[in-house]
Amino acid sequence: MMKIAGLAYVVAETTDLNRWTNYAQEVLGMMTAPAPDGGIYVRMDDRQFRFAIQQGPSDAYLVSGWEVSQQADFVEALEVLIKAKVDYQMGDAKVCQLRCAQQVAQFKDPSGNRHELIWGYKSDFAHFASPVGVTGFVTGKIGMGHTVLPAPAFEETVKFCTEIMGFELSDLFNFQPAGPNGPSLPIHFFHCNNGRHHSLALAGFPVPSGCVHVMVEVENMPEVGRALDRMLAHKVQQTATLGQHTNDKVISFYMRCPSNFDIEYGFGGAVVDWSEHIAHEFTRVSLWGHDFSVSQAVLADKKD
Repeated sequence: MMKIAGLAYVVAETTDLNRWTNYAQEVLGMMTAPAPDGGIYVRMDDRQFRFAIQQGPSDAYLVSGWEVSQQADFVEALEVLIKAKVDYQMGDAKVCQLRCAQQVAQFKDPSGNRHELIWGYKSDFAHFASPVGVTGFVTGKIGMGHTVLPAPAFEETVKFCTEIMGFELSDLFNFQPAGPNGPSLPIHFFHCNNGRHHSLALAGFPVPSGCVHVMVEVENMPEVGRALDRMLAHKVQQTATLGQHTNDKVISFYMRCPSNFDIEYGFGGAVVDWSEHIAHEFTRVSLWGHDFSVSQAVLADKKD
């Protein structure tokens, strides 16, 4: 199995780079800079980017970027892919330059989600200075946050992510969109080689944008409140109210980004000692708050 250290970055596509630039700076409170492909890098720490946004014909999530700590781990990961007969492509010099990494390997899981594996990130270590005064984001050894991906081929994708990519189950939830008497859709949460409660989650249903949400974490609760104010001021669609999750304990709200997936903006995520953790099924998404019906209310108002 691979020895993934954390979520390094995500790549998304947009039909409107200016909209993404404004959203990143004025709502998320992150820095932006031109990328070599004509897109933008969105920066939230000393890495040159954590979101890579490219111009394209759709508004969608494209790639999850995972990193390993050492070149030896990268070589071992390629051997795992070969042994499992997984098709992969090595990134050329242009791709490596674009991803600011020594080496890049690209592959897909059974649900068609695109993944990139890297080692040896490149950084200018310039000081992160939020354009709206965000004090900082929680990244470092636990990665940039987490991503929740659609997995219509659920069992095959779970097997791929655990037996090949090396993720381990943190906990699970059975989503019942039609109520307690309706069908269940599984959502499983996975950790890798760091203490973040989950770096990846798989949802057993298709999502047109290619992603359910990406979570980013700030250093204190007032920053969440300020981001909530900025979201409202810039008329960004809110997709869930403020609340606290049962599993990772994050206090957060959700909003739609210009690439048509959600950003969970939160604080207080659990850092877990995996030697003491017991995987379980939870039956409530949140201890309090997180009303996801607000997004439907906004859509209804727009139709009226």
